[in-house]
Amino acid sequence: MSRIAGTRPVWAGPGRFDGGGVLLRHNRDTTAQAPGHGGGTVEAMTKTRSLILGLTGLILLTTACSGRSSATGAPSASGSGLSKVLFLGDSIAAGEALPLAAAFKASGVEFASIAADGGGNVVGPFSDKNWTKLPGQITSARPTVVIYQLTTYDWGSRQEQRAAYGRLLTTVSGAGARLVFVTAPPIRPDDFYRPHMPDLNRAPDAARAVAAGSSGKAGVLDARAVWGSTYRRVRDGKADRSTDGIHTCPQGAARFTHWVLTRLAKSFPGFTPAAPRAWANTGWSADDRFKGC
Repeated sequence: MSRIAGTRPVWAGPGRFDGGGVLLRHNRDTTAQAPGHGGGTVEAMTKTRSLILGLTGLILLTTACSGRSSATGAPSASGSGLSKVLFLGDSIAAGEALPLAAAFKASGVEFASIAADGGGNVVGPFSDKNWTKLPGQITSARPTVVIYQLTTYDWGSRQEQRAAYGRLLTTVSGAGARLVFVTAPPIRPDDFYRPHMPDLNRAPDAARAVAAGSSGKAGVLDARAVWGSTYRRVRDGKADRSTDGIHTCPQGAARFTHWVLTRLAKSFPGFTPAAPRAWANTGWSADDRFKGC
């Protein structure tokens, strides 16, 4: 349900946009109740207005740089090869899926997410259980592009990671889709994650190796362009990442969304992303999933 009145300010300012395992499940993958959202208050209207004003510089900058129209109506993505996107990942991806869904809808592209709290991984703990259903989920979704954001559970040796990512490529290709790996945001590891950081740090190279040998069927997007190489709580004076050191806040999720769509437009020339003002203020930022922001 869309709750515009409770929408948090997403943008930092004009032109500043770049950038089953219950026993092992990390408690940071559980969602918490967000502050209450009033309806029709002056404060709520002020937040909505600040969101729109913050978008103005970005919209003008994007239009000037790309030469594309900033119209808010959903364009057609037919002929681009990007008619339906399926998004895979863990609870970080589940939060990012909220603005992604709004942005792809505004861009005329079907979108579905099977990102999962406490898992969603194709290698590491509980991946065997995930694989019993994943091929069917991918095939039944009939995507043209599958995006897999590497998860905080992608634990394993280099060989295990490459084998799993190769298996994912085979599955996605067999469903007639292209695979896009996206590296995960850097985290602030605690005692739960610290022993597995060597695994998580080498996972992007394993994905790159699989993509390099895919004959163009897979690619890798390096999300350091969005997040940097280390966890950063605040960016441009606004909360970008959750205080839990793992998840994203609405501003970070929105920056990530804009970046993903912009990068996909380079790989799919017939795809024109909708202007941010078409999707940024549609209520998703009030979702209870955004905690610690």
